[in-house]
Amino acid sequence: MSISTIINKLRNKKILLLGFGKEGASGYAFIRKHLPQIPITIANLHELTDTSAFTNDPNTHLLIGEHYLDTINNYDIVLKSPGISLKNIIHLIDKDKISSQTDLFLQAFSSQCIGVTGTKGKSTTASLIFHILNNLHPNSLLAGNIGIPLFDIIEQIDSKTKIVLELSSHQLEFIRKSPHISILLNLFEEHLDHYNSYEDYKLAKFNIARYQSENDYFIYNAADPQIVFLLNEKPVKSHCISGFSSELANSYLTDSFPLKGEHNLENVSAAITALSCVEDVDIQNIKDFFHSFKPLPHRLEFIGKFDDILFYNDSISTIPQASIAAVQALKNVNTIILGGFDRGIDYQPLIDFLENSEIENIIFTGEAGKRMLLLSNNLKDKQLFFKDSYSEIVFLAKKHTKKGSICLLSPAAASYDQFQNFEHRGEVFRELVSEQKLDVQ
Repeated sequence: MSISTIINKLRNKKILLLGFGKEGASGYAFIRKHLPQIPITIANLHELTDTSAFTNDPNTHLLIGEHYLDTINNYDIVLKSPGISLKNIIHLIDKDKISSQTDLFLQAFSSQCIGVTGTKGKSTTASLIFHILNNLHPNSLLAGNIGIPLFDIIEQIDSKTKIVLELSSHQLEFIRKSPHISILLNLFEEHLDHYNSYEDYKLAKFNIARYQSENDYFIYNAADPQIVFLLNEKPVKSHCISGFSSELANSYLTDSFPLKGEHNLENVSAAITALSCVEDVDIQNIKDFFHSFKPLPHRLEFIGKFDDILFYNDSISTIPQASIAAVQALKNVNTIILGGFDRGIDYQPLIDFLENSEIENIIFTGEAGKRMLLLSNNLKDKQLFFKDSYSEIVFLAKKHTKKGSICLLSPAAASYDQFQNFEHRGEVFRELVSEQKLDVQ
């Protein structure tokens, strides 16, 4: 299989590019390079800020505004961007027409792919696998939800290339082929604004294994009841390996390993198990590469010590379980910052955890923070605050956090109320903390 597989699936088709962010622009560039005359319609809710790529393209039509989804059924193939939800019209459209970069890419290159998904940990796990593979095989690539559109790497692929994909539920929702080696790390309530139910979200994630063959490998967390239930209800054809073990991880690591927390031991063990399934990788020769791995930003990222307070940025945390794991990993947390955009997930487990924790100060923000605050009646021995402004949040944290202890941003909520994404939120927090210029170490 090759790039021609993708081109042939698009040839002589009436194409709709649904959404025109980074992936939509990548898809347009790919199609125009290989099929310069084929008609393309670009549908997007908002006006496009840059239309220079197709200003002089007579075969490209724009469909902009609130009715941009109305004509989906008029096309042969719809290349859907991950951020667009079809939950309100899914019963009205022909799902066989819905495709994506991920769908087409996997149909062409699945045999060379290691795919990683899960509610949490997928970026770290995918990056760790890539880091090790790239040290062993420089002709390795990393793409997907990590921020690199799949079509952007196609020209770099040959028959020996090893490809690591971070895959979101949105990317997996309409695929027809799964990666050769697939990892499902965990399943928690997330993205409930994008799906009609939590069940639909879990099924989208499970597609990472659903379309595997007998020669493929599915590595899953046997301690996650949601995954075990799905596997029992919908058996897959591939070799199933419950590859999550702290003992396995610790057998490869020393104290100098840069990632903290039990959850990262699970990520490491999943990476080791996946690498053991890769042809021509000697699993005994990978130990040294774990300790040269650089942690990703916004994931338990140490910002610095200011006025004898240690500040950590865990903006990636968008669910309660991630915030709990962060506190357990760091231990000496005196202040935690919670809240943001409310997607309707259950916050009671987080509140119960905080009640029994050593945390003394909780600063809430956003609509999710308001809901958490309403649940916090039993937190009698904690100082509870609510602030909309992150500058006020950082000021409060500096004022109330005990010297020698940790202030942790781990919001357990999405960022879209105030920020472009979780990275933007983390960068703003980092800048506000650093602006204080006190006792930097």
